[in-house]
Amino acid sequence: MIARTAEPKFSGPRMVVIATLAMGLTAPGQTASISVFIDPMIADLGIGRTAVSAAYMVGTLAGAFALPWVGRAVDLYGVRRVMSVVVAAFGSACVGLSFAQNLAELALGFIGIRMLGQGALGLCAATLVSRWYAKRRGQVVSIQIAVGGGIIALSPVPLERLIAAFDWRTAMLVEAAVVIVVLLPAALIWARSRPADLGQFVDGDPANGGRSRAEHGADRAEAVRQPFFWVLVGVFATAGFFNAAIGFHLIALLGERGLSATEAAANFLPQAIAGTAATLLVGSVIDRASPRLVIAVAMLAFAAAFVWGTVAEPGWSAVCFGVVFGGCGNALRAIENGITPQLFGTAHIGALRGVVSGVTITCSAFAPLIYSLSYAWTGSFSLVLRLSALVPLAVAVAALIAPLPRLRHGAEREPEARLTS
Repeated sequence: MIARTAEPKFSGPRMVVIATLAMGLTAPGQTASISVFIDPMIADLGIGRTAVSAAYMVGTLAGAFALPWVGRAVDLYGVRRVMSVVVAAFGSACVGLSFAQNLAELALGFIGIRMLGQGALGLCAATLVSRWYAKRRGQVVSIQIAVGGGIIALSPVPLERLIAAFDWRTAMLVEAAVVIVVLLPAALIWARSRPADLGQFVDGDPANGGRSRAEHGADRAEAVRQPFFWVLVGVFATAGFFNAAIGFHLIALLGERGLSATEAAANFLPQAIAGTAATLLVGSVIDRASPRLVIAVAMLAFAAAFVWGTVAEPGWSAVCFGVVFGGCGNALRAIENGITPQLFGTAHIGALRGVVSGVTITCSAFAPLIYSLSYAWTGSFSLVLRLSALVPLAVAVAALIAPLPRLRHGAEREPEARLTS
């Protein structure tokens, strides 16, 4: 009798670990981590806050232009190859930024870390998980964002200690070393772009089809004609814009409310905890609940966070501000990452994510400068925070009234009652 060959163990969990590490180690290019470098950079280079904010804007905008091409490269060459190149380039960009001596070099460094970290590496991480899971995608993505987002949110604490013990340049070099040592072997050796690369199935379930590389879903041209696609872009762009604006100026913003620099930096801790909890909560409902309702509720809570920021005080009030703001920021990422492949499929998910990330990073590029100019004009962050609350309210309304997609190339089938509710 010929022994039956055992099916290979499903490698999806391994991909989740790799994608989670990748998302967490986008931290050197994320505003939360960069925020603790701003004041030391200003002091070291003798550059004003508005000039640094403008350099950050230029760097972020330049980086955003490359993302649609990165997304197409992911679809064409696979996550494994693109992620390996991105990781190597990202580590090099961190090294280059550590040697910046003037405003122009600072802007070049921001281009590198924003394009490669927040943009390209984050895109690779989200795409990897989307192609390995379908039925449990929302739950798995929420775990990825909760843990990865937690790493990002907690990173300012050890970075602030490193900068205090040494200097900001040393801290940047440490970040570069961690990115290269942890992520490059993971991308080169263990990552795989899709289950078919290992002869496996989506979700590890043969019922999801044969070991074919064929995928289904809308291409970019079809997706951008769907109003709800732009709602999802608005969800991610809103999170990106305000995480950049408030995160970049968090020390000064909470300082205005009476917190010390150390207390303000510590506010990232409740943001991280709340972000993890909110993301897991979203993941538990996103595969079953109405996309409209999930988006609207999250946006209403985000608007409340901005109003709270105008009245927060040292102690529990500031902690609660961090809880609401951090929880909503991470939840919105989980919503977009889960709903986009759910409604538009995975065949061209890299290209779609390129559009989403490109718009988001373009918006976030202006965020710190807008907040900085408002502060310079009014002497306070209160006015701009109150006006900011109008943006998530507008996205909530759009989510409730925009038609859900009707595609020629079907995405994964969803329960009709949930999609139309």
